[in-house]
Amino acid sequence: MIHPVLPEDRNDARDPAAKLAEAVGLAAAIELEVAGAESYRVNRPTPATLLGSGVVEQVGQRVEQDEIGLVVMDHGLSPIQQRNLERAWKTKVIDRTGLILEIFGARARTREGQLQVELAALTYQRSRLVRSWTHLERQRGGFGFLGGPGESQIELDRRLISDRIDKLKKELEEVRRTRGLHRKAREKVPYPVVALVGYTNAGKSTLFNRMAGADVFAKDLLFATLDPTMRSITLPSNRKIILSDTVGFISDLPHGLVEAFRATLEEVEAADIILHVRDVSHPDTEAQKADVEAVLRDIGIEVETDDRVVEVLNKVDLLAAEERATLLAAARRTGGAVTISALTGEGLDTLFDFLDRRMVAGRDVVELEVPVTDGAAIAWLYERGEVLERQDLEDAMRFQVALEPADVARFQTRFGFEPRQVPPVKAVRRA
Repeated sequence: MIHPVLPEDRNDARDPAAKLAEAVGLAAAIELEVAGAESYRVNRPTPATLLGSGVVEQVGQRVEQDEIGLVVMDHGLSPIQQRNLERAWKTKVIDRTGLILEIFGARARTREGQLQVELAALTYQRSRLVRSWTHLERQRGGFGFLGGPGESQIELDRRLISDRIDKLKKELEEVRRTRGLHRKAREKVPYPVVALVGYTNAGKSTLFNRMAGADVFAKDLLFATLDPTMRSITLPSNRKIILSDTVGFISDLPHGLVEAFRATLEEVEAADIILHVRDVSHPDTEAQKADVEAVLRDIGIEVETDDRVVEVLNKVDLLAAEERATLLAAARRTGGAVTISALTGEGLDTLFDFLDRRMVAGRDVVELEVPVTDGAAIAWLYERGEVLERQDLEDAMRFQVALEPADVARFQTRFGFEPRQVPPVKAVRRA
């Protein structure tokens, strides 16, 4: 594993050691045995190999000595650089994009996920012109960038790859259309959608499982979750929401991957609340936050002005006592985030309380009595509003319901009942 530190990287807020550790984590996610990991300072990138001749020779000696079968470069490589390094080291070389694609290929389980990853892999492969692309016949997951026993070597030229890309785009367009229909169907059910986003391994799936009582694969691995998962859950107030877990983001995520996963990310765009789950115990948590926000902007969500985005500061149980106290005090003072531990359940009550109160933000909460015989009015309330409380009387039903201001007027005009305004819900103090 090689992490080159280029001149343009030296203003990066991320610690080179943490970046190297992340690269090792990526390799572990695909069950590679890492024989060694080094960072090399590159003062003047070499067009032919990216690394200087001295580093190339040094790494080559290590490769030969330890009989290393694969070198991962934690940086983008041009096709020529990749070819030249393979010739110099006499072993297979892949770059960061190739490694991420290999992980995605192994993780994808749904048809949609497989389509998206294959599209991104082929787009990447096309720039390499002719290289072995082995995922059509393989014994394990992935896209064949790593090679392996039992795999057939299938050479595809640019025309065949382009034809396949065109077909995949059409299939994904159908996926996008189907997702749109599903979203329209969900809009008829007055359940808000809450999407979990965040850097990979921030704890989204653990939080999802904790909130939904589900059993989504959650492990201390980068990209443990790839395919989006949705569950209908009931908050402690008996209010229902749809919770959505999404693919994790990562620094230097190839643009092609963002494009390929646009169909999935549209679920985030359409969400009523976006919970940005952050691992506050990570040394590069601020840099990770910036990476996630950059991807959100790519899909049209302006983090600074979009009040749907809420930070959830996870893994507070891993902080030192003093650091933890400081973070909690800051969260209480500013009210800008919810602090939790998805693993232990700490802070989950506060998060649920926040979601409850956010659901009625911007709506009028009204109280009214409807005769039990007026089924149309009762059905209208359930369809257009959010029933917060219901009391069954002798010949009527008393409701407290959250409605858009325009719907309050529509209800009164249509059914003749005069709703009584309930005092507005006070803003929750998040901690």
